[in-house]
Amino acid sequence: MTACKRQFSVYDPRLQREVEVEIRRDKRLKRTVRWQQEAGGRIVLRLPFYLPWREVPRLLQQLEADLAKAAERASRRTDEALARRAQAVNRKYFGGKVPWVAIRWVGNMRQRLGSVTLGGSTHGHIRISEKIRHWPPWVVDYVIAHEFVHLLLPKEGHSAKFWETLQQAYPLTERARGFIRGYYFAQGETDEPTTEETAL
Repeated sequence: MTACKRQFSVYDPRLQREVEVEIRRDKRLKRTVRWQQEAGGRIVLRLPFYLPWREVPRLLQQLEADLAKAAERASRRTDEALARRAQAVNRKYFGGKVPWVAIRWVGNMRQRLGSVTLGGSTHGHIRISEKIRHWPPWVVDYVIAHEFVHLLLPKEGHSAKFWETLQQAYPLTERARGFIRGYYFAQGETDEPTTEETAL
């Protein structure tokens, strides 16, 4: 049960902009303060019900410090060459509007080609499978664009609106999807996407 909502803002260095902070009193909290970042960057900061409002400026300073630490962690987890590629895709196909934070190659994806975190302290972190590192650049760009659309439309999943947005933004979408289906077919796997991993 929450009550007494108030609006504030803090600077998020990961998104390089001010983000809205909604403060909520939460009767379930006794001693701890909790925060969660939503997909659009907005932060909900939940306080114990008894905590006086005069504590809010201190808590907002602590929140900004937490965001700065998260930005530092993100910078250490970003592959620079891949980040430059993502910046180029963002500029060329999305007008620089995608609020991504970090991107890196990962070796622990068995089938998934890419993934992005929506909400929470690692919101906007993108992971791209090592196995596609040497695929054609336009396919890698497609996988990045795919994750970007998830950031732009966080509640859409793989809806018709999602695919329409992706195809409008990235003109090689169908060609890249054909390449990926061909890859899976050559591996002896189904060419019918049945999960998010193969829905790319």
